[in-house]
Amino acid sequence: MKVPLLDLKAQYETIRPEIEGAVRDVLESQHFILGPFVQKCEEAIASYCNSPHAIGVSSGSDALLICLMAEGIGPGDEVITTPYTFFATVGAITRLGATPVFVDIDPVTYNIAADQIASKITPRTKAIIPVHLYGQSADMRTVMDVANAHRLIVIEDAAQAIGAEFGGQRCGSIAEYGCFSFFPSKNLGAGGDAGMVVTNDPGRAEKLAVLRAHGSKPKYYHRVVGGNFRLDALQGAIVSSKLKHLDGWTEARRRNADRYNRLFQASGLNVCDSREWAKGRGRDSRMPDVVLPAASNDRHVFNQYVIRVAARDNLRTTLQTNGIGTEVYYPVPMHMQECFASLGRRAGDFPESEGAAAQTLALPIYPELTDEQASYVVDSIRQFYSRPD
Repeated sequence: MKVPLLDLKAQYETIRPEIEGAVRDVLESQHFILGPFVQKCEEAIASYCNSPHAIGVSSGSDALLICLMAEGIGPGDEVITTPYTFFATVGAITRLGATPVFVDIDPVTYNIAADQIASKITPRTKAIIPVHLYGQSADMRTVMDVANAHRLIVIEDAAQAIGAEFGGQRCGSIAEYGCFSFFPSKNLGAGGDAGMVVTNDPGRAEKLAVLRAHGSKPKYYHRVVGGNFRLDALQGAIVSSKLKHLDGWTEARRRNADRYNRLFQASGLNVCDSREWAKGRGRDSRMPDVVLPAASNDRHVFNQYVIRVAARDNLRTTLQTNGIGTEVYYPVPMHMQECFASLGRRAGDFPESEGAAAQTLALPIYPELTDEQASYVVDSIRQFYSRPD
């Protein structure tokens, strides 16, 4: 049996007429840069995120970059974030000449350990970028309390978390800025690179709109240096068309996660969730066969379903042989990346991030995943850990 990590073709077949119609409308209009299709997309995303303003940009990476630019962050400034994230989070900071300051992760959620942020604040700290990893919110109550106490800007990296919630608030709408990616593999994907920033501040929204168009207002008049960060109309139309299906897809992902949990619990393997595992580490050094994602009271949208296992790489090779797609997010934490060697960090500095990088594995969780496919995935993992050494 084949079980891909993600099956975008299966999704496309269910919405083909809508997507083709949306693309055709843009082609017939011949209006490709910003314009009404982008405005419609911005209004829809703003409404979905319960935020008054949304600014379409060229990618999730550029969303992070333009927010830092809007706050004038640059050389001499420090931005606190996590080392366990996609490169763009940290790349945006360093591209502007600022310095990333890392805080290790919570082993239960893999998000930034919010209770450690205050200890990393210096007079040079200007902002915090919490990452809502895998579709689950970081502890935004603690993040915002610390930020408000020290008058820091917070930029939510919600690239994997559109529709996720913390305390009833949509991720991205809690802080000064929320950044989303519509990379095709995301829960809400475009037909290429695309992104969005949401903000509750009209002044910040206006500044972002100017910065994404080379800093010009009016056209050809530049009071600031911006960039070419515009969302194009084709991508805006595709995202708008798919948005109406997002909640249905999200609920399917959440059901798939529940099904995985049930299948693993019934598999005969030694399993526990990440909260139980984290609590028991001091009492028992043995690793369970499978550590499952911990249940959350907040809305987890499961951009990824990530388990923690021993012998991760050997398991992954076996699953690949069995036709099962998996991925490692992320095998090398940012503090250990060669391009950030000048920060002076080394192996052992952030043990929770390094442990997650060595032991976590993402399984297929896309909405169209069938009962048979999920059972096959779990049974393949059961067979791997049941075989003699």
